[in-house]
Amino acid sequence: MMGIKEIHASLPHRYPFLLVDRIIEFKEGESAVGLKNVTINEEFFIGHFPGNPVMPGVLMIEALAQTAGIFANRSGLSGKAMYFMSIEKAKFRKPVIPGDQLHLEVKLLQQRGAVFKFAGRGLVDGKVAVEAEFMAMVTDKEIS
Repeated sequence: MMGIKEIHASLPHRYPFLLVDRIIEFKEGESAVGLKNVTINEEFFIGHFPGNPVMPGVLMIEALAQTAGIFANRSGLSGKAMYFMSIEKAKFRKPVIPGDQLHLEVKLLQQRGAVFKFAGRGLVDGKVAVEAEFMAMVTDKEIS
């Protein structure tokens, strides 16, 4: 549904912090599904962990949040930025390593104005690698 050009237009993130390669599903007002292709060329693998590269958990959560940001932009809030408010129930079930494709699923649990609550999970080969609930607020891109 969305390639990298459309993602660039939707999110303010750029390399090395753009963590969504493609959006493959979008259900208006409900959910979005994205993909992150994990390669050995990722900057974070230089130090996490040399000789045994594992994708940092915080970046898996960030990839879920970016998928949620695309969901919010597609839901009529384009031109805005989404900022974390909270992360709850985060669980890391399986290491994500180079060569994996992280299947990012986010589901809208609640929306009150500009505040969104999502449940997200990342799967590799159909097995849950990461899951969390998080809240974020959509606001102007400039922070004062």
